[in-house]
Amino acid sequence: MKFTLSWLKDHLETEATLDEIVETLTMIGLEVEEVDDKSALKPFVIAKVLTAQKHPDADKLKVLTVDTGDGKPVQVVCGAPNARAGLVGAFAAPGTYIPGIDVTLSVGKIRGVESHGMMCSERELQLSDEHTGIIDLAEDAPVGASFATWAKLDDPVIEIGLTPNRPDCTGVYGIARDLAAAGLGRLKEGAVEPVSGEGACPVDVRIEAPDLCHGFALRAVRGVANGPSPKWMQQRLIAIGLRPINALVDITNYVTFDRGRPLHVFDAAKVTGDLTIRRAREGETVLALDEREYRLSPEVCVIADENGVESIAGVMGGEHSGCDESTRDVLIESALWEPANIARTGRNLSIITDARYRFERGVDPEFMVGGMELATRLVLEICGGEASRARVVGYGGYTPKTVSFPPAEVKRLTGLDVPREESLAILTRLGFTPQGDGEVVDVTVPSWRPDVDGKADLVEEVMRIHGVNEIAPEPMVAHDAVSGRILTTLQVRTRQAKRALAVRGMMEAVTWSFIPEDHAKLFGGGQKALTLANPIAADMSTMRPSLLPSLVAAAQRNADRGFADVALFEVSGAYEGDRPEGQRRVAAGIRRGTARLSAQGRHWVGNAAPVGVFEAKADALAVLEACGAPVDKLQIEVGGPDWYHPGRSGTIKLGPKMVLGTFGEFHPKALEALDVSGPLCGFEVFIDVIPEPKARATRTKPRLDLSPFQAVKRDFAFVVERAVEAGTLTRAAASADKRLIADVNVFDVFEGEALGTDKKSIAIEVTIQPVERTLTDEDFEALAGRIVENVGKQTGGVLRS
Repeated sequence: MKFTLSWLKDHLETEATLDEIVETLTMIGLEVEEVDDKSALKPFVIAKVLTAQKHPDADKLKVLTVDTGDGKPVQVVCGAPNARAGLVGAFAAPGTYIPGIDVTLSVGKIRGVESHGMMCSERELQLSDEHTGIIDLAEDAPVGASFATWAKLDDPVIEIGLTPNRPDCTGVYGIARDLAAAGLGRLKEGAVEPVSGEGACPVDVRIEAPDLCHGFALRAVRGVANGPSPKWMQQRLIAIGLRPINALVDITNYVTFDRGRPLHVFDAAKVTGDLTIRRAREGETVLALDEREYRLSPEVCVIADENGVESIAGVMGGEHSGCDESTRDVLIESALWEPANIARTGRNLSIITDARYRFERGVDPEFMVGGMELATRLVLEICGGEASRARVVGYGGYTPKTVSFPPAEVKRLTGLDVPREESLAILTRLGFTPQGDGEVVDVTVPSWRPDVDGKADLVEEVMRIHGVNEIAPEPMVAHDAVSGRILTTLQVRTRQAKRALAVRGMMEAVTWSFIPEDHAKLFGGGQKALTLANPIAADMSTMRPSLLPSLVAAAQRNADRGFADVALFEVSGAYEGDRPEGQRRVAAGIRRGTARLSAQGRHWVGNAAPVGVFEAKADALAVLEACGAPVDKLQIEVGGPDWYHPGRSGTIKLGPKMVLGTFGEFHPKALEALDVSGPLCGFEVFIDVIPEPKARATRTKPRLDLSPFQAVKRDFAFVVERAVEAGTLTRAAASADKRLIADVNVFDVFEGEALGTDKKSIAIEVTIQPVERTLTDEDFEALAGRIVENVGKQTGGVLRS
């Protein structure tokens, strides 16, 4: 939102300086983004041409002698056709920057004749697009005076950044109201005296879409003379970046920025019959004022006559009924449009206008008629003519909101100790009406503040006008002890799981929580899947019971685009049962193709092997370890859910009943149902099931169980039935002496005819850690005997000879 200082002072009687105004605007929430003090025009002075002689070597150039007011005439070479002796214009001396042509002047020779400056055109000073000749001022213009000051072009331009909740400050009058409330001056009377028109408006109005148009005011003005707008109006519009067009159009633009009230003026001669406010018909088109044709839909509100659409309501007028120099009779329109519809129309048609900017935020409904009256007065003053009586249709009046406001809330919510009387006085100056003497005051909200709905909004108004800078800064309280943790256990585990999987070369994916119903049933949803009552799409009808279907689908999409080897993970919620309370936090991941932790894809030593069950197992265990699960106590059982291959999957447990996760290669039937191809493996870890670790001591205690003796490793090979699991055998060996045996690892598995049918050999390495003394050979032999005995009892294995 841009405005000039003199424009602001039309509504605000103040002695404040520009710096004070700028600082106050920012302090009350209307942040100043830029101030242009027009310093670029200060070097230009009023000068008079004393003589004008033809250039000796150029037919279209003249050599001028120019009086700049200092008593020392200078020589200037000029090519303007209107350059003549006696002309008074704007002069730029060497060293002056010319904004219109982006050049800094210097003394130079033009066709052999020195030129010590430049007589400027309006375009070169960015005053207009006129460049056919140099500026021609009145003969009584004071030679030597500042051109900007004399022409009133040194008016500073202030630009503020408005938040969407402040539609009242989309006009200069609203900004002046806020500054007056902040004590920076007195707000001038803003009421507009109605125009007493003669005769009824010749055009009737019918509203067929009352949900899109909440009121419509119309007035005819006959016998206008449409020409250039006054110089003061043009200067203000140019200053804020608008191009003057003609008086009628400039008036509507001026009222838009002066009062935040967009208007439109129709050429009455180009309107056929009455006006109808309706929804556009499918396929209707309109040629707008930007000379582009727009195809409309029934979502768009339009103003139409008997010939069709004349204007896109609240966004942009039509080219057909626009005003030009030949316009003699006009219709001035001021309407109240539905903000949400204006915003949607502007987005759909990709149209950004000053009218849309204001209507989609919400204009003052009580100034709908007042805006038309103000525009009518300006038209009569500038263009002449005779006005008809106003026609107002569809507006039922404004019903003010009343908010209960306890003044004590200012202290509670902001920390500012503002007296009750001052709080109510601030609200009164802003246009609110407080009533009542109790602890709670009923405050009536003015029509121009649609953003105020509750007591917190009123507290904000008091705070920003009283001064946000009055809130005393307070240092954070220092604690003697280390603060407790902020994140919950689940949040910490989520972060740790993501880091662990990222370290393993997997990429994080964020997928939809909704999947097709058949996929939900395939991955454990069953008949109790949580189905949405109003899904966003037919294939997103069910809350996912597992993260795997979405990850598998994402991997397939990558494969379809040439990225076959992918490793993806996600840590998010999955849903069990038919109630939202069944949500659980799951870390899941999949690997496809050759996306192993080591080499992937093609390599000079040969192609990498495809992913398999052991990659999925390693990923799952990495998550469990990162989340603090007791990895050394976990049990892994063969087999998993139905979507995994029965012989290439496993279930991770802590005890006989607590399932912490599953992993494996996907079953071919599951891949077929998902319409994907492999090889694919995956895992899921239920991080919300992992038990909390035991509380650690607050002080570090020395470890007393460290042994000073050398550890010894012994190898054993046992022949067991093929069905015996290696984990069962290692647990049996470790239980032979839990105090001496520190670790048991499998390092070889062998199957062959020499062992017999359905037999296999499992070789283990046992780490023996003496604690009290160095073990003797007899001690080792006794321990080995216990290991062989335990393995034999629990697995039926015998020591391989």
